[in-house]
Amino acid sequence: ADTDQMGMVYHSKYLEWFECGRTELLREIGYPYSRLESEKIYLPVIEAMIKYRKPAQYDQLITVVTHIKEIPKSKFKIDYKIYDNGKNVLLAEGYTVHSFINDSKKPTRVPQKFRNTIEKYFNK
Repeated sequence: ADTDQMGMVYHSKYLEWFECGRTELLREIGYPYSRLESEKIYLPVIEAMIKYRKPAQYDQLITVVTHIKEIPKSKFKIDYKIYDNGKNVLLAEGYTVHSFINDSKKPTRVPQKFRNTIEKYFNK
């Protein structure tokens, strides 16, 4: 279901891989998305961009590299690179931009604890 008739990964799957990378990065830095949700803060995607470099193929192992390049203010941008796991060939790259909303779906400020965690990530 992830590939077309030519055995190439369908273009929208890359966004799912971005989401996996984002989830793992937040967990790795010590502020998993589930913690944001428990604090009634959500990060909807408001912009996404992908540059497809080489097609991923059926049954190909990949690596998703995820980075935060700046401390979030009102928005939160995350960058991604997807590689062929065995050959270190760049398959795709892109980013997502997220806003912060509360449980009433209203824009909200970046939680200070989250911001502090991101600042520690930069100071490693």
